[in-house]
Amino acid sequence: MRIIRFDSIDSTNSEALRRLPEFDDMTVLWALEQTAGRGQRGNSWFSAPGENLTFSVVLKRPFRAADAHFLNYAIAEAVADYLSSHGILASVKWPNDVYIGKNKISGILIENSLVGDHLAASVVGVGFNVNQREFPQLANATSLSRCTGKAHDLEECLNGIVSRFEMNLSCLDSPRDRALLLGSYSNHLFRKDQTFRYRDMASGEEFWGKIEGVDPEDGRLRINNMSRHQIVLYRFKEVSYIL
Repeated sequence: MRIIRFDSIDSTNSEALRRLPEFDDMTVLWALEQTAGRGQRGNSWFSAPGENLTFSVVLKRPFRAADAHFLNYAIAEAVADYLSSHGILASVKWPNDVYIGKNKISGILIENSLVGDHLAASVVGVGFNVNQREFPQLANATSLSRCTGKAHDLEECLNGIVSRFEMNLSCLDSPRDRALLLGSYSNHLFRKDQTFRYRDMASGEEFWGKIEGVDPEDGRLRINNMSRHQIVLYRFKEVSYIL
């Protein structure tokens, strides 16, 4: 693993994509400040300079494009397991935001480059709130420091998450280990086996539903629609949580 540190940059994901041919597998780009951090759904990622982790991991491994959803499991589980090492119970808001209770502590953005039916490269971007205590722009954010009551070393956090991520990636070579990773991810799902309100983004329907897990073949979210009395499978952006 090679770590490249920046004092300030627009976005570690953007930099990784700009210079992708230069970087080997498991190169980590770590920025103390991002001036244009990016999140899921085209959102921005706000982080106080020098207080949190913002980094990207470059992957160059021969994964099948059909298995790309396992990258979500590998990185989300790495963050959840790292939090567990601090005695903190985390959940994963599908596909890969990490929550403590109702508050978000980590956001993940994965961008893939395809060649045929395989991934030529992937950039796995992570924002992880470490020492920031106040979040004036965000109503439901938290941090490691808020949860533990003390400050934490950023580099130690980085190494703790990336080492777990690399270990999870090694699980993808074994069908048995892949199933275990999928099971662990499913068990960590935010709101799993609880009844809450959701919105079907295609129809606009609001419904009471219960998350039952993810489809093992393609990673779609399985929600039991209590109104229809049927299981519905959703891809990213096809369903919205009503928080």
